[in-house]
Amino acid sequence: MTAEGCDLLCLDVSRAEAVRAALPKERRSQAMAVTAKALADPVRLRTATALALGAELCVCDLAWVVGAAPNLVSHHLRVLRRAGLVTSRRHGKLVMCRLTSQGAALLDALGVAAPGESLWAEPSELITARG
Repeated sequence: MTAEGCDLLCLDVSRAEAVRAALPKERRSQAMAVTAKALADPVRLRTATALALGAELCVCDLAWVVGAAPNLVSHHLRVLRRAGLVTSRRHGKLVMCRLTSQGAALLDALGVAAPGESLWAEPSELITARG
């Protein structure tokens, strides 16, 4: 017997049917996979994590924080925005970005913070955005 498969064919039909009925529909599963895949790139994951730590950052600050060119960070932010994980707003000549609640929940589900640490800073600990 392996850890991945049973040696004996058995089926708890009522339980299996209940679980099957509760699964998201195929279309919803596709959308969920696209959203999760948005964090599958190291630069996007670091960008989202930086936004979780900084609350709201401009693209230039994000580029410096993650150590990537501003145009590359802008590209990755577009991907994160399309997936619903990030929002942005224009503030004069700056583009300010922030993680959505869905983005924060996905980072939390991934366990981005080290064990015993909290990724989310207290509001008093956050560095305030340019005003």
